[in-house]
Amino acid sequence: MPDGARYAALIDHLSGGLQPVRRLPSPWRRAALWGGAAAWVVAIFALFADFDALWHRLAAAPDMWLSFAGALLTALCAAWAAFSTSVPGRASAWALLPLPPLALWLAASTAGCLRLRTIGWTQPEPPMHGMDCLYFIVMVAVPLAALLMWQIMRACPLRPALTASLAGLASAGAAAVVLTLIHPFDATYEDLLAHLAAVLLVVGGARLAGARIIRKARP
Repeated sequence: MPDGARYAALIDHLSGGLQPVRRLPSPWRRAALWGGAAAWVVAIFALFADFDALWHRLAAAPDMWLSFAGALLTALCAAWAAFSTSVPGRASAWALLPLPPLALWLAASTAGCLRLRTIGWTQPEPPMHGMDCLYFIVMVAVPLAALLMWQIMRACPLRPALTASLAGLASAGAAAVVLTLIHPFDATYEDLLAHLAAVLLVVGGARLAGARIIRKARP
């Protein structure tokens, strides 16, 4: 058999029975699906929220609602960036997308600690409450990060550490939003440090564990 015929037969053999690959939805659609799942978590904790007091707390000082908005936008933008960087060929510059809302979140939270007056509709913060906030953010963020990582593994991230870090940031931001619903205390330095430590733990954990999982899941 001539070489050309053998090559053609080999190609026919290798390509036989192949099925077309189902195209994944766009990154923003997958981010929206993850956001919908996170919304269910918010809805569950919303059952225990005092929305009247929450509204007064957010309206009493600009830093309160700016911090809330910054955390929410950080979660959404980081999720979008995570899905975008998971697609081969997409620029790593997508990782910059959550930085502006993250800066807003941090600046507003810091500004709240600098206020000289305590706003109404808040309660005295008990000792060591910051550790409770840290535990809460980590415990809520971990399952959200696991769900996001499961969605990401359907693609083929070429920068697993970067993508996993963005997934952790998205989950930590969403957990901070949930915490706001049931956190009847004013901003304090202890809270700020606890929230920052929780975000770093979630992002660091996602980067280490998530990147390893993505690498093992590659074909």
